[in-house]
Amino acid sequence: MKPMIKWTAMALAVCLPLSAQAHRAWMLPSATVLSGEDPWITVDAAVSNDLFYFEHFPLRLQGIGQLDQAPAGGPPGMRPRPAAQLQVIAPDGSQVQPENGSIGRYRSTFDVHLTEKGTYKLAIANSGLVARWKENGETRRWMGNPDAFAKEVPAKAEDLQVSQNSSRMEVFATSGAPTKTVLEPTGKGLELSPVTHPNDLYAGEAAEFVFLLDGKPAADVEISVIPGGNRYRDDLGEINAKTDAQGKVSITWPDAGMYWLEAELTSDKGVSKPATERRASYSATLEVLPQ
Repeated sequence: MKPMIKWTAMALAVCLPLSAQAHRAWMLPSATVLSGEDPWITVDAAVSNDLFYFEHFPLRLQGIGQLDQAPAGGPPGMRPRPAAQLQVIAPDGSQVQPENGSIGRYRSTFDVHLTEKGTYKLAIANSGLVARWKENGETRRWMGNPDAFAKEVPAKAEDLQVSQNSSRMEVFATSGAPTKTVLEPTGKGLELSPVTHPNDLYAGEAAEFVFLLDGKPAADVEISVIPGGNRYRDDLGEINAKTDAQGKVSITWPDAGMYWLEAELTSDKGVSKPATERRASYSATLEVLPQ
């Protein structure tokens, strides 16, 4: 029996290696630094080749739009599948419900009402096992949880490779003065622990970030930073960096605008059977303001 490939848009992006990832999953806020008495942000969520351009398919989020059916005219073979769990965390640490959600052909959209002063975090976390093997000369792929692995992946599959994957996608937005409550790490997977506040970034200035793996400094993490709008330029404009022994990295922003940051780490440490390697990734959309 041929196994069904179980992917969400987020899971698909997680499983692609950073160097070859043509499709990138992202959230794009209308603004990240706000003032006034009644601020809102609108957030687009999508998977695309170009940043931040809608041309592939929407990032499907629980509670956003009609998730019981695939978008009309979607990619061939696209079927209803589990959606990613979005968390919106207020400055006091409480959960906030996104509003006015909808899902379209190329993007999902929702609003967040910033009723408190301080920094909000929008986060999507995903984890599971990814398996690849040969069957009748063809490559088969599967993703799911450890309980389903034994039932759905052949025990003696040819050339079986199993990896333990985790990912996190984040956006930060601040009403008034920045706060730090939502910046506290969860201690799970690869996370950003900012030295420079993510809503205090300026063109021409260096920002310092620390990356943690399960709450501990993550050394030698590959970092890729790409400014949005690459559809309209010949040069991707990618900035490459790597964390030091303390998990720290410094990035100098060449221009103002929206940037997509991705960090990726592959290791054989902290791996649980049946996996033989661990792959952790982190991504964020960051707004860099002019001086």
